[in-house]
Amino acid sequence: DGVTLEGRHSNALMASLLASGRAHYDSLATPVLSAGEARPGTPDWTLTADGLRAPVLKLDPAAARVLPLLPPWYIDTASASAGPITLDLAPELVQRMLWLPPLTQAESELVAETLAEVAPTLPPPTLRGEPPVEVSGTPVPILRLETRPVLQARYRSYAAYGTYVFDFALLAFRYGPVTIDAGDGRLFLPLPDGRSARLTRDETAERVAAQRLATAGFTRIPPGAIQGSFGPLPADALGLASEAEWPTFMADTAAALRAEGWTVEFPSDFRHHAIDIDHLMLDIDEHEDGWLGLSPGIEVDGKALPLAPLLAGLFAHDARWLSGRLDDIDDHEALILEDQELGRLRISAGRVKPLVRALVDLFDRPDHDWRLSRLDATRLAELDLPGRGHDLIAQLSSRLRGATGIAAVQTPKGFGAELRPYQLEGLAWLQHLVRHDLAGILADDMGLGKTAQTLAHLLTEKHAGRLDVPALVILPTSLVFNWQAEAERFAPELKVLNLHGSDRHARFDELDADVKIDVALTTYPLLWRDAEQLQARQWSLLILDEAQTVKNAASKGAQVIRQLKARHRLGLTGTPLENHLGELWAQFDFLLPGFLGTHKQFTQTWRTPIEKHGDSDRRDLLAARLRPFILRRRKEDVATELPPKTIIVRSVGLEGGQRDLYETVRAAMDEKVRAEIAGKGLARSQIVILDALLKLRQVCCD
Repeated sequence: DGVTLEGRHSNALMASLLASGRAHYDSLATPVLSAGEARPGTPDWTLTADGLRAPVLKLDPAAARVLPLLPPWYIDTASASAGPITLDLAPELVQRMLWLPPLTQAESELVAETLAEVAPTLPPPTLRGEPPVEVSGTPVPILRLETRPVLQARYRSYAAYGTYVFDFALLAFRYGPVTIDAGDGRLFLPLPDGRSARLTRDETAERVAAQRLATAGFTRIPPGAIQGSFGPLPADALGLASEAEWPTFMADTAAALRAEGWTVEFPSDFRHHAIDIDHLMLDIDEHEDGWLGLSPGIEVDGKALPLAPLLAGLFAHDARWLSGRLDDIDDHEALILEDQELGRLRISAGRVKPLVRALVDLFDRPDHDWRLSRLDATRLAELDLPGRGHDLIAQLSSRLRGATGIAAVQTPKGFGAELRPYQLEGLAWLQHLVRHDLAGILADDMGLGKTAQTLAHLLTEKHAGRLDVPALVILPTSLVFNWQAEAERFAPELKVLNLHGSDRHARFDELDADVKIDVALTTYPLLWRDAEQLQARQWSLLILDEAQTVKNAASKGAQVIRQLKARHRLGLTGTPLENHLGELWAQFDFLLPGFLGTHKQFTQTWRTPIEKHGDSDRRDLLAARLRPFILRRRKEDVATELPPKTIIVRSVGLEGGQRDLYETVRAAMDEKVRAEIAGKGLARSQIVILDALLKLRQVCCD
């Protein structure tokens, strides 16, 4: 039922088949063939596996199949194209030569004699009496890398369906002038000068090479596993477990193979070929507004390129980088970055991870705003990258960390107690903040003397002449008396003004009196009422006791605090974080406005990833950013410096009305408990018994 392609009409028939758009080679599963350019061909002879000489037509470029038509045509399965072959000889002569069967040595000599008489322009199949050249020795392994489009794959971790490209490898060996594929069993091969060669192969060396590829992750692709490519894959094609393994293979294994003496060949446009990035860089510039401008970059063959847009392309399709999963990324994994001019660039994940870990919040910004507060200098100091501006970062980081050493201090003269060693460290830290124009939170556990350390700090400031205007302490109403008592006890030299109570407005005038006030006290509930007077003044130091009270940034009191003018700010709290990170933001928005961004930015960049997604990278980075501004000691940390715990039991008798109330409640509970036990039994009366004990305890605690 088919049509035989022969004779001169075959040329027109082939053109018509291609024009129909329905021509396939081998099977309908292969792509539709398109019309290709004519290719020059040269008739020649080749040796078969059993040493016979067979006629061939060599093309430039080569093609998978030659059809012996008039004129001959080629079929290129790699590009799914077909076209005519141009010849310098008569097509009829070439066709007759191509129809000849493989020839023995004796037959070759006879055919050579005949061709010399009837067709001297055709190449002879042999050279009379010349024996094959013996070739042997240690082979050089050759790994050829190729790519084919596929529609279906049943191979390892590749997607089963969908049009994509598939990469594979072919193993070959070079024995002197002869190169042979690993699966090619021929013993006789043609040499470039037309002679034949008899090959003796080193099977041991070839097995070692094959095992080396297996160790690298290659396995043989089973026949039929890849469907829809431009013709079937070569029988000995090798593949990796997944497409994701190719970049690492090209970066590490391919280089190792070359170092071992292998030849690795691939087309210039092989999609996993990339240029290695030489250096990472980070330029830092100080802006007039006090912010730091960052410019991360790379250097490739002496050319500098910005890094941020390259990484943005990577992060867009690899969620591991910005989702707190950096530890899931192997340091040796090869990353491929796409540049419009230089093409594919390669760098190991281990070189990029420190930069991303330190600046993950900047990569997350949709506006690509690469600015940092000067207060963030510590995280830049960790990056060992070349570039300008790093001397400035070293200086800023030294200030923030006290890297040059926080100067030791003594208990100020006139202070009514001897500070313990950890309290002296706290005082030194508070002085360090003032000396470097910083703010912070003293977050020692309750009972470790935060008030005493703060009073010692204020007294030191007075002795240094820096309390030229009063300090303002904002505290809960319940702590006003305690602060006054502690100041009188520990620092009687400090003049303290209580701005609490119904007559407080008259006392505001004392701030301007001849008798200089050192410390003014007010309470959180009074802030919005006294906002105008408090905000009209400049304070030397603004202190929030129980600073977690301002955790609601939208409250009236918190809004008033943000408008107060002070040279330095300090928070005191034993619980800087009670429920969620938003409370911490509220405190730092008072202490260091803008350092943690707006509330919306902080929630998107820090709170949601940490609290909802468990992002440990951001958690650790946030902790590192805040560490220079929080000093926290727990009781167990300084237990050796605390006096032994003393327990004193005192019995106090009930008197007067309290005794009468106790007796009334006792009698009523006694009657109720007895009735409950009589009706339900002891085991089922536990709740009533506990209720009676609680009520009696409440009377005693009155």
